[in-house]
Amino acid sequence: MDILKAMEQRHSVRAYTDRPIEGETLERLKKLIDKANAASGLHIQLVLNEPQAFSSKMAHYGKFSGCKNYIALIGKRGGDFEEKCGYYGESIVLGAQMLGLNTCWVALTYKKVPDAFTVAKDEKLLMVIAIGYGETQGNPHSSKFYDEVAKPSDAPEWFKAGVEAALLAPTALNQQKFTFTYKNGKVLAKTKFGTCVKTDLGIVKYHFELGAGKDSDIWL
Repeated sequence: MDILKAMEQRHSVRAYTDRPIEGETLERLKKLIDKANAASGLHIQLVLNEPQAFSSKMAHYGKFSGCKNYIALIGKRGGDFEEKCGYYGESIVLGAQMLGLNTCWVALTYKKVPDAFTVAKDEKLLMVIAIGYGETQGNPHSSKFYDEVAKPSDAPEWFKAGVEAALLAPTALNQQKFTFTYKNGKVLAKTKFGTCVKTDLGIVKYHFELGAGKDSDIWL
């Protein structure tokens, strides 16, 4: 499976089996996290066999079950911290999908377990990503149309491919409050006010780059 196919097949999963993450899959997942940390300066951490975070009433409300593994998105406060978490977190999510794992971005419906990870004085835990082997592969989310999130309509094909890839990205509450504008070979990505929109912006920018076949130099 290549990463574009992973983007199409990956859906949020909230119910997990007891199958542990181990062996080569675990080692490759750790390398994905190490790579993301090295590129971003974040302090992303993998937490295994820790069921307390998803044992609360909030987790029950969020319909989580069997989840005892997660990725803690941690880094220094300020600047583009939230957008970085989205961008590099999604790189891990899609890499995990290619390893046969399932995931779900979780901003609120989990309980913080301080002993499970390390947060320095100048750092913050933003959110977590549930990870493991899902009971199902999840379901596609409903999506906006190209013309609802992109301007102009006469942009080059790579821009259109990028937008279509961004529309496959997970966003908080499936709000998709992002827009893309093509300007003289560059792209302006913006988001409206809403829940976790800065993190969402990082996620959709990562998807856009993959779909468009471009790197971060494309952004205005």
